[in-house]
Amino acid sequence: MRFSETKLDVLKTGDGQELDIHIWEPEAPKAVLMAIHGGLAHAGDYVTPALYFKERDIATVSYDLRGHKQEKTFISGFDQYLEDTADFLEWTKKAYKDIPIFVVGHSMGGLIATHFGIRYADNDSRIKGYLLSSPYYGNAIKVPPIMIPLIKLFGFVIPKAVIPGPDLTELLTHDEVITKRHRQDEEDGIRGTKPTMRFGSELLKAQKWVKENFSQWHHPTFAVIAGADQVAASAEAEELFKSMDSSLLTYVLHKDNFHENFNEVNRNETFDQMYAWIWSIIGE
Repeated sequence: MRFSETKLDVLKTGDGQELDIHIWEPEAPKAVLMAIHGGLAHAGDYVTPALYFKERDIATVSYDLRGHKQEKTFISGFDQYLEDTADFLEWTKKAYKDIPIFVVGHSMGGLIATHFGIRYADNDSRIKGYLLSSPYYGNAIKVPPIMIPLIKLFGFVIPKAVIPGPDLTELLTHDEVITKRHRQDEEDGIRGTKPTMRFGSELLKAQKWVKENFSQWHHPTFAVIAGADQVAASAEAEELFKSMDSSLLTYVLHKDNFHENFNEVNRNETFDQMYAWIWSIIGE
């Protein structure tokens, strides 16, 4: 398979959407990572951490978010991601009945995971913790200041218009091989380059909600932040994480990393720390 998956499945959402599920599974998994990908990306992007964890008897499952893998990235409302993720959690529970679940979120996936952990899964005993990479709590993309209020307005007036902005692909990782893979994904139409006004406006609202409600976050958390991030505002993420109960937080800062910690050249260091944290929770 294109991203070295063990197999694929289909998530059937409450409103009839069918979204691909990518599965990387060892013979006898001891835990499962329920992973949510970033904006404009796709679930296959989790191949790099998934293969690392598969070798260590931990499964990874991830679904393609709605509105992605098409010419323009569009979502009617952010809550659709949460409803789909609730369906995905039920799928994960049925597929892996007796092992711990950890939610993983990168970039916009981290934003979705944070909403989900507060609003949908605050007391879910099956979920043992959250691993969040460069969560998109604030914007670091270089755009003219007037663009932010315009996106909020145009999200309602011309929702499917494309947001003009810089090419970010070279700013995601220092790993040239993975950057080349991203470019190929763009050419093949499975990685987006055209975010719409409604997509952007919904993310801005979701970011505002997290800042206003992060005091309700009470989950064991492994957070890895990229210090040279030019997509997600690392300082805003750090401020929020440092405000939570420190006994629940393991915080890792890679000061030279670009946005995609899981695809960076030092990723195995990050994965080793994630693996140790997971086992500190579920034990041998």
